[in-house]
Amino acid sequence: MAGKRYNRKVYLEDKPRQEAKEEILTAFTLNPEHETIPVPEALGRVTSQPVYANISMPHYHASAMDGIAVLAEETYEAHEQRPLQLKLGDQFVYVDTGNNIPSQFNAVIMIEHVQQLNEETIEIIEPATPWQHIRPIGEDIVQEEMLFPQGHTLRPPDLGAMLASGVTEVPVAKKPVVAIIPTGNELVASDAGSAPGRIVEFNGTVFANYIKEWGGDPRLSAVVPDDPEKISAALLEAAETSDVIVINAGSSAGSKDYTVHIIGELGTVFTHGVATRPGKPVILGKINGKIVVGVPGYPVSAYLALEWFVRPLVCKYLQIPEPSRQKAEVTLGRRIVSTMGAEDFIRMNIGFVDGRLIANPLTRAAGVTMSLVRADGLLVIPANLLGYEQGDKVEVELLKPLEEIHNSIVFSGSHDMTIDLLSSHMKRKRADRKIVSSHVGSMAGLMAIRKGEAHVAGIHMLDPETKEYNLTYVKKILAGKKVVLYPFLKRTQGWMVPKGNPLGINDAADIARTGAEYANRQKGAGTRILFDLLLAEACLSPEQINGYDREMFSHLSVAAEVKGNIKATGLGILPAAKAMDLDFIPVADESYDLLMTQEFFESEKGRELLAVIQSEPFRNDVARIGGYAVVTNPKPTYF
Repeated sequence: MAGKRYNRKVYLEDKPRQEAKEEILTAFTLNPEHETIPVPEALGRVTSQPVYANISMPHYHASAMDGIAVLAEETYEAHEQRPLQLKLGDQFVYVDTGNNIPSQFNAVIMIEHVQQLNEETIEIIEPATPWQHIRPIGEDIVQEEMLFPQGHTLRPPDLGAMLASGVTEVPVAKKPVVAIIPTGNELVASDAGSAPGRIVEFNGTVFANYIKEWGGDPRLSAVVPDDPEKISAALLEAAETSDVIVINAGSSAGSKDYTVHIIGELGTVFTHGVATRPGKPVILGKINGKIVVGVPGYPVSAYLALEWFVRPLVCKYLQIPEPSRQKAEVTLGRRIVSTMGAEDFIRMNIGFVDGRLIANPLTRAAGVTMSLVRADGLLVIPANLLGYEQGDKVEVELLKPLEEIHNSIVFSGSHDMTIDLLSSHMKRKRADRKIVSSHVGSMAGLMAIRKGEAHVAGIHMLDPETKEYNLTYVKKILAGKKVVLYPFLKRTQGWMVPKGNPLGINDAADIARTGAEYANRQKGAGTRILFDLLLAEACLSPEQINGYDREMFSHLSVAAEVKGNIKATGLGILPAAKAMDLDFIPVADESYDLLMTQEFFESEKGRELLAVIQSEPFRNDVARIGGYAVVTNPKPTYF
């Protein structure tokens, strides 16, 4: 195969995902192997055959209380008016909880109901009944009783039950070995540093831990270059040593996407492309009796494809059902557009606001790993729908516990680095409380409060006429709604430029004059409003700014863009410039305020939030960032 060239395969199928899944499950014909392991090491393993008790639990008549063991029939005359005396040894013995009951006795009297007269004699005033306070043989487990059927996933109490019933080793399904082969000339190890054109190989680690979570035994190989001969050798070796093969990248239609050709030459290709977004460029095949799943290089596509096609194989091998997620009905805060013919998998932020679960989509880009980290749920739009309208009620799969979603504070609006810090301090104060933030810009945050889709919005919107921040917009857009504007931060906006300010940027006119590549914020962002004002004051139009229409959704995104380009500049806050080691030319001081409904402001969540904002530890941490000042003695404005 050395030196062999392949024609680019542009065409990918649109096979329905469920059809593709059933096809490989049918082709997965390996007989599961079994092993016997010590019970203390069996947590999370799956029983491969029924497990039976070797002994009863308890295997003797055991005292359920601290007290005395007696023959019940000898105590019937005891009465409050006629106390009965019993002699140690002949008529009673002392027992503790769990002690064996001597055969001549059949009841236990609690020690609290016994009056000791001397070392040999006690007195009781109530009779005992046969077998009171005695655990009979087999009360918990009876010898030869089935403890667990085949296909049971062992939990901590299960291990205790086995040991208590004399089972010290348990037969379990062997974990299926899943080979993971990352491919690509651009991939480097995580400790190799970063350079343009080089990407840290992290998908393999994510795959391995998903497979562990599902009960498999992952084997992650070193990165294989984009070389057909080396990819072929890696696949053949994996087919000899594993039960399932996952190969990452090379599954699409690029000039170096060899995988589908190689699998076809070494074995059989069942599917190349499924009708999903993201995750379309999936390869499903078989080499030497082993199923091969080729997943895309983009992280979100890869993780979803792994769940769709690898998890079912692991579960089939272990002979357990596929796990299902909790679902919930949510109200959509935004319109979501889809395309007929393919399932759409939308990562969603979900918050509990005004008695409703409100869901909004995160970025749909397949390469944005953080969209899955931040997602609270997953909305699946069927292939026969064009999407959903704002306000529609839909069902989502929950990626986080519903209780966690209910306890979160939903933040919308302008991006600021202190919001994540605020969330961290909230969680320190109360472990089940955090802030779920969506950086959509000041105007969108204000609208989220208007529509009841957020608890808090961060806004910094300058009125060009009054030169006041926020008040004009709240009065105009939220007229008639009971809201509170809470002064939060004073911060400085300025030009973020590469070290040394190579283009000499000091004002908006310099950006136009030098042709600097400007990294702008999205429409509705307070920073965008400020920049537009600066352009107007300089008698400049947006068309004179190179890059005006290119939008970033956070200050850090703007700073990252500037850091990577010596001809770039952007307007943003000092902490973002410091984080990216950029120079900063101050332009204006501004008010960054928190907008919330009066109901939330006065609620338990609201009081907790304000207490943290005014706490000394939070204020000190904000001061350490630089470029900020938390407003002292703030005076909320009620509308």
